[in-house]
Amino acid sequence: MRVQNVVLTGGTGFIGSHIVHRLDAAGYRVRVLARRRDSARHLILLPNVEVVECDPMDDDALNGALAGADAVIHLVGILHESRRAGFDRVHAELPARIAASCRQLGIARLLHVSALNADMTDPSAYLRSKGAGEAAIKASGLDWTIFRPSVVFGAGDSFLAMFARLANLMPILMLANPGARFQPVWVEDLAAAVAGSLQRPETQGQSYNLCGPRVYTLRELVAYAAGCAGASPRIIGLNPALSWLQAWLMEWLPVKLMTRDNLRSMQVDSVCDCPFPAIFNIDPTPLEAVAPDYLSGDTPRGGYLRFRTLAGR
Repeated sequence: MRVQNVVLTGGTGFIGSHIVHRLDAAGYRVRVLARRRDSARHLILLPNVEVVECDPMDDDALNGALAGADAVIHLVGILHESRRAGFDRVHAELPARIAASCRQLGIARLLHVSALNADMTDPSAYLRSKGAGEAAIKASGLDWTIFRPSVVFGAGDSFLAMFARLANLMPILMLANPGARFQPVWVEDLAAAVAGSLQRPETQGQSYNLCGPRVYTLRELVAYAAGCAGASPRIIGLNPALSWLQAWLMEWLPVKLMTRDNLRSMQVDSVCDCPFPAIFNIDPTPLEAVAPDYLSGDTPRGGYLRFRTLAGR
């Protein structure tokens, strides 16, 4: 059966929005579930997209919102959480609910975006809960596909863009676990893989690790983001004890930038030991080909430079 009607949970977020745009452009009929319709204002005007308010933890509401779908793409996730129960509810319980609803409604195809290194035995509650979510999907009996990306970059990200903004505000950046290693993948490459799998039956029952072409330390990524933003702060790497203290202090901030669990998750390098899956016919995009365009424009200095360019100066 050819997939035509696709429902996305978590479709209003950074990754989800890119997938929605790609599916809309390809002519799919797309339904995006959102707790609040106003969080999807950037998607409402797309011609093939319908936004439906839904609490995915309400089984009746979830069944009603998924009804009629040929496939479901599950994207809901959280990163900063100080309680294990919060991670378990979102990353383990919710995927199980989604799978159960799909079975009840006769929706065979379920795509799930997880995280690289998801593992039910990991010290990080984030990665443990992601591993539990994957286990629930695999036990569902559905035609599932799981995507496990490293850190994802692109316009609208909350990783490199955060460091670019901080670099313009602070002359010194105290960096926890500066040697942590990542292999960032462009959000459009991830979106292309997810969308492409809808019409590839051979991806059913498969898990795919998705990474970009190059490995970076956290220090290298922060320095690069700062440079793109026109800043050159002094970056001071913290030892394990000070990294732990910084993460603990940041948990008390109104806006969490780092938690102790984030630090635990960085103890395992977020890198792939394989190339980008050949089945998707994607040559992964280097960070350097994309990041300067959106990082320089996401800062006061970037806005000033754009203004000077428009003024011919």
